[in-house]
Amino acid sequence: MKYKLLVVDIDGTLVNRRGDISAEDEKALASARALGIRVVISTGRGTQSSRSIIDRLSLDDHHIFCDGALVSNPGRNDEVCAWPISQVMVKELVAAAHWQHIDLEFFSDTRYFVERETWSTEAHRQFFGVTPVMVDFDRLETRVIKGGLVATTPGEAARARDFCRQFADRLHFSFARAPAYPGIDFINILSLGVSKGKALEALASHLGISLVEAIAAGDGTNDVSLLSSVGLAIAMGNALDEVKAVADHITLDVDHSGLAAALNQFLR
Repeated sequence: MKYKLLVVDIDGTLVNRRGDISAEDEKALASARALGIRVVISTGRGTQSSRSIIDRLSLDDHHIFCDGALVSNPGRNDEVCAWPISQVMVKELVAAAHWQHIDLEFFSDTRYFVERETWSTEAHRQFFGVTPVMVDFDRLETRVIKGGLVATTPGEAARARDFCRQFADRLHFSFARAPAYPGIDFINILSLGVSKGKALEALASHLGISLVEAIAAGDGTNDVSLLSSVGLAIAMGNALDEVKAVADHITLDVDHSGLAAALNQFLR
């Protein structure tokens, strides 16, 4: 099979617990591009926190952001498609969060909005390289691509899950973790039906590439729809069991350059 597209998750797949990309992984991605394979990112992150990685790897292409809610080339301001959360739904989320004293976060295609400083705002500054915009959510009128909750303790995680259950029939929630922050839950709030797999279908159609000609690599539950839709699905060694269950190949973990190990095997 001659593959034409390589889709790579960031946290836990490309970026390790030190917040870095190994030299081996970087070299393997460059080799894939030299073979004429288009390399795109598929991540729960927004565009801002992905730009340094995209620029470092010289990936001037369309990418999948916000767990599939946005497909765009941020360097060229070229949007393929987006599935934002409706303004009505945003207002309901804000009202419920204020009532229950939950710290929500919102992301547009270019900015990260919060109402106050939290553990998460500092993590976004230090690890993700994103500066928060302080705003009263009752006055927020921008297009919201995704919302977010961050739980740093078991108690916060339980409250977050209770909050999510209130909207389970009208929104999609995906749970992710970053190797750099073990034990911390990053919960993405998305428009109903959004997934990385659906976004990849839209992107592949835009590029004129069959999904059979695509490779995808991931480690989290939000990658299941992605891996389930491609010709070659690679699960990291650190992936959850349900991710490994849909994979064609299980490689080494992210801290041992598992991405490079798999690409060197299949793209010889």
